[in-house]
Amino acid sequence: MSNNHGLLTLEALKGAIHQGEIDTVVVAITDMQGRLQGKRLAARYFLNEVAQHGTEGCNYLLAVDVDMNTVDGYAMSSWERGYGDFVMAPDFDTLRWAPWQPGSALMLADVQWDDGSDVTASPRQILRKQLARLSDMGMDAFVGTELEFIVFRDTYEEAWDKGYRHLVPANQYNVDYSLLGTARVEPLLRRIRNSMEGAGLYVESVKGECNLGQHEIAFRYADALTTCDNHVIYKEGAKEIAAEEGMALTFMAKFNEREGNSCHIHISVRGNGDGYDEGETVMVDPSDSHALSPLGKSFVAGQLAHMRELTLLSAPNINSYKRFVPGSFAPTTVAWGRDNRTCAVRLVGHGQGLRMENRVPGGDINPYLASAGLVAAGIDGIERELELEPELVGNAYDADLPKVPHTMDAALELWEASEFVRSTFGDDVRDHYANMARVELAGYNSSVTDWELRRNFERF
Repeated sequence: MSNNHGLLTLEALKGAIHQGEIDTVVVAITDMQGRLQGKRLAARYFLNEVAQHGTEGCNYLLAVDVDMNTVDGYAMSSWERGYGDFVMAPDFDTLRWAPWQPGSALMLADVQWDDGSDVTASPRQILRKQLARLSDMGMDAFVGTELEFIVFRDTYEEAWDKGYRHLVPANQYNVDYSLLGTARVEPLLRRIRNSMEGAGLYVESVKGECNLGQHEIAFRYADALTTCDNHVIYKEGAKEIAAEEGMALTFMAKFNEREGNSCHIHISVRGNGDGYDEGETVMVDPSDSHALSPLGKSFVAGQLAHMRELTLLSAPNINSYKRFVPGSFAPTTVAWGRDNRTCAVRLVGHGQGLRMENRVPGGDINPYLASAGLVAAGIDGIERELELEPELVGNAYDADLPKVPHTMDAALELWEASEFVRSTFGDDVRDHYANMARVELAGYNSSVTDWELRRNFERF
């Protein structure tokens, strides 16, 4: 469900280059942190060299911390292995205009070794593997991600110089659903919306949120891979546009003690013609358009069964866990409910629109990894025909049920100890992302925070 006028075929790209409309082609991969990394290539060079063979990048792009520091512990990339290259193989289905950058087109790439085999730790490849498993069962996953962000009137450089303190939010009060509040920053929001439309994304709406300067732009759902591709392109584009407008925005999960930035993931499963009606949801009960089918119940049951051990995929940073506060609209309890925003899993819609919303992820997620976890958990629920527990009615924050891990240490321990994780994703993926978490924890544990300075400087 893309807005095709923003997408490009290779032939259309050639025409735009020859007519002087495009002089730059961006080729990007998604790293572990969910960021686009890659190269801006001269358009003629792209056509002559890269379109057929791809381009190379240092394999440390999937083995560094958020500051791009080389760190120990990764099997695929190290000083001992020489930090060689891997191949960024263009996926022409993702080729599109990048309207926020003059004369530019953009496309995503899959990450491969020189022999053409997949780099298994690549987030896009991890999702592809789980989607292939689901397709073999006669089904496809459709996903929508709801990203929140906070806008500041400071530039990124000013925010850096201020140490990210005393920044000026774009709104001074809660503007949840406020038309006046969104109008205050409509020039920025409008440019982001229109730029994403021009890049082939299907924009639905924009609304204010609760934190100061917080907003959300919603996009129409699509097949899982397309949605994740759109998600990372949108985040990159939104930041580039904000910078060009002399502002800054952040998708970090918890900027301050107020409401965090969530990224609720909506997911449904449809038939692809192999035993199920093609394009029709398999999650709805034929006799009750508001109820789950037996398969739908097992799919949701799989989410609950594996949510704790897969939390590392939905909460990938130390900061992610600061969202999980009772009464904050971020979940703390592993439970499901019909249109119940206190639960980790919320069932919404009816008929062909019936879907599951996972409310655990924050704005800092890597969408490929989080979506891969949802698909894998659902497949296990279906294969084992897991029974779905009764829905929770009332306040899940007070329920005596298992809790979402509230620290990265706890999430890492569950991830590493999980036989489901090992058998589903493989030892290499399990170890790779466990090391990512250990690197994050080591960096945090060795840092002296502002909280410690305020608490201890004078008093001790």
